[in-house]
Amino acid sequence: MSFFNTMNISASGLTAQRLRMDTIAENIANVNTTRTADGGPYQRKTVVFEEMRDNDPFSLVFTNLFGNGGSVPAPQGMGVRAVGVVEDDSPGLLRYDPTHPDANEEGYVRLPNVNIVEEMVNMIAASRSYEANITAMGVARTMTQRTLEIGVGR
Repeated sequence: MSFFNTMNISASGLTAQRLRMDTIAENIANVNTTRTADGGPYQRKTVVFEEMRDNDPFSLVFTNLFGNGGSVPAPQGMGVRAVGVVEDDSPGLLRYDPTHPDANEEGYVRLPNVNIVEEMVNMIAASRSYEANITAMGVARTMTQRTLEIGVGR
């Protein structure tokens, strides 16, 4: 794995976590939205991630010869990508408020299925993952600099 692969993998993690943070921010912003363009309350959204794989036959042969002691290697991971943003179909809570414009005949309003505590926990996890990818990029940069210093013969 080269320096650039390491940077690309970390960059894909940064991009994925940024999308996750954007989605979480949208969920939090719509925690009280009882009417959308579709007519119902806002539905919580989540991001689906998928591992990117390197299926290049040359890299598999190279790894087989030099990296795994002759064992057959699995394709090497190349980062992560967002497959899509999906809506959570779970129903939101009902609140009794007969004066609300979106109340049904019995006086209940269907609220969004957004749990603010869960969203805050997800936001902290996404933030920590983002920071971890930044740290990995910094470590890769430092290792490359140190390698170049060895080559120069300081």
